[in-house]
Amino acid sequence: MNWTALATIGLLFVSNIVMTFAWYGHLKLQQMGVSTNWPLFVVILFSWGIALFEYMFMVPANRIGFSDNGGPFSLMQLKVIQEAITLTVFTVFVTVFFKNEHLHWNHFVSFMLLIMAVYFAFMKVE
Repeated sequence: MNWTALATIGLLFVSNIVMTFAWYGHLKLQQMGVSTNWPLFVVILFSWGIALFEYMFMVPANRIGFSDNGGPFSLMQLKVIQEAITLTVFTVFVTVFFKNEHLHWNHFVSFMLLIMAVYFAFMKVE
């Protein structure tokens, strides 16, 4: 794998870690009693503030990874990679920060199907 591909995937991981905190971090803060009384618009602004940093990683990842810009991936491949990374990051986040959430067999089946989606997205068709 080349450095552009590794940089793209690394940036996608960082982007998804930040975005996962933007989307779900406020729920953990609520569980901890930090944001329990925050009005919804404050939660939204808080999450948007975090999401701004996500764009600083996602946009460059897509820009350098896209084949029309000299990167190794098509748009479809970039999206499938991003979704697989999103689910991976989310799963780690949930199992670490939300102890009442548990993985079940159907989650593992869905992960395997996502891996198959990545395989098929990279499969050469003629």
